Amino acid sequence: MDLLKILAIAGSGAVLVVVVELIRRGRLKERYSLLWLLAGGVLLVFSSSRDILGYVSRLLGIYYPPSLLFLLAFLFLLLITLHFSVVISGLSEKNKQLAQELALLRQEMHEAVQRAEHKQDARG
Repeated sequence: MDLLKILAIAGSGAVLVVVVELIRRGRLKERYSLLWLLAGGVLLVFSSSRDILGYVSRLLGIYYPPSLLFLLAFLFLLLITLHFSVVISGLSEKNKQLAQELALLRQEMHEAVQRAEHKQDARG
């Protein structure tokens, strides 16, 4: 085995180990980790066998097999960006809702304090 293949397998394995460790420690939620696990697995498969990379690239009509890796990396980044855009949109909506609820609660609290002060002033 050549050094490049060993480094590629080690790097792919490291990605998988890091993702699993982040999940185990609770730093990465399972729903966000699926794309990372899939990417690490695909990288590990392609790193371990250049024949598979060549076969898949020929099957897709790609004549230079390493360009398949760049295509997959681009698609992965596109999916990650889309996924995070959806998550951020949902969080933005929840943030807006929470801010509105907080404003209503502050208004109610302010009115309750004013009523209590008014009753106290009336008693004298």
